[in-house]
Amino acid sequence: MAKTDPYAALRIKEFNIFLLVRFLLVFGWSMQFIVIEWQVYSLTKDPLSLGIIGLMEIIPAFTMALFAGHIVDQKEKRNLLATCIAAFSLISFGLFMLTWDKIVGEWSSKSILYSIYALVFFGGFLRSFFGPTIFSLVALIVPKKVYPNAATWNSSTWQMAGVLGPALGGFTIGWIGVHWSLCIIFGLILMSFFILLQIKRKPILNPKIGEPVIDSLKEGLRFVFKTKAVLGAMTLDMVAVLFGGAIALLPVFAQDILKVGSEGFGVLRAAPAVGAFLTMLITAYIPISKNAGMKLLVAIFGFGVCIIVFGLSNIFWISAIALFFSGMTDGVSMVIRQTIFQIKTPDHMRGRVSSVNSMFVGSSNELGAFESGVTAKFFGAVTAVVFGGTMTLITVVATGLASPSFRKLDLTEDLKAHESDD
Repeated sequence: MAKTDPYAALRIKEFNIFLLVRFLLVFGWSMQFIVIEWQVYSLTKDPLSLGIIGLMEIIPAFTMALFAGHIVDQKEKRNLLATCIAAFSLISFGLFMLTWDKIVGEWSSKSILYSIYALVFFGGFLRSFFGPTIFSLVALIVPKKVYPNAATWNSSTWQMAGVLGPALGGFTIGWIGVHWSLCIIFGLILMSFFILLQIKRKPILNPKIGEPVIDSLKEGLRFVFKTKAVLGAMTLDMVAVLFGGAIALLPVFAQDILKVGSEGFGVLRAAPAVGAFLTMLITAYIPISKNAGMKLLVAIFGFGVCIIVFGLSNIFWISAIALFFSGMTDGVSMVIRQTIFQIKTPDHMRGRVSSVNSMFVGSSNELGAFESGVTAKFFGAVTAVVFGGTMTLITVVATGLASPSFRKLDLTEDLKAHESDD
């Protein structure tokens, strides 16, 4: 049934609740991120300040990642996610207060800027827990044979939120201002907390509760580095994201190059997510597990080409279309990667494997934002984006030539094995 039913995962009630929670979280987080970007660039008019936002998030996210994975594998997942959401709501409330007229009138711009950076830093600490917890929880909600379908809808929900969050953020900045935009975000996060409580607590499948932290972390790292499919997917995506950080410079393109204002900024920010969302809806009907390695390489190569086109364009609609197609290629990549991770990772190690992935890929988003900001500072935004896209192409070609086994990766047999297990 799971092989042919594109709605297999959606027939599970708790999975639908999980998707709604994730939608609200990603919607709020992505909307908050671009509102912060807009506010910071408005305060500084310095592209390097946008890179610093990424740096402030990557430091705690990267340093805490492995330890967070250990904790996730030791704890009950539903309650741990609820704790993370509650803490995230405090960050949203803090940002809301920092844009209050009274605070803005009494504090210096530098004090407000540094306070925003501090809250982003705390958010990076929380993010080290969010990824592993969500990755582990979804595997406890759906049966193994439905993993690929669940990965498609999970990623589609993430992308839908990524469409609406940035778009709404871009428009609300112009309509009601930064302050009340952040109020909306705070409300969304609180809503996700109460909806999550409708999911029942899940069993802890780790047989080594109380295992020493060092032993636990070593086991997780050994698994990742000996499993070529997992390591290859992580490495390829890490480098592509690191050098494909055009999104971090969108405020510069929207305000100074394309001159389209906050509404155009929202369109540009949403365009990749629209493309990815449409692609992932298609993959619910057309499985992409066969020849998954080659498809992943082609998808990321296409992503690099789109980033280069975006960087060279000074026409708004060409830029938006390039970002749209970058999202389509990234959507294919995302579904394949999530399927690889879910199929290849044992239940008791999901937190640690997801944490390693966050170090490889998640942190490279912020490091890529910092790299783009620094490059733009010294060489200009256009050069920074074109350089990143070119490095992505080089990475894909090098990976394809250096790893024939990854080119030949096929997930069909793994899926058949899981069906027989269930």
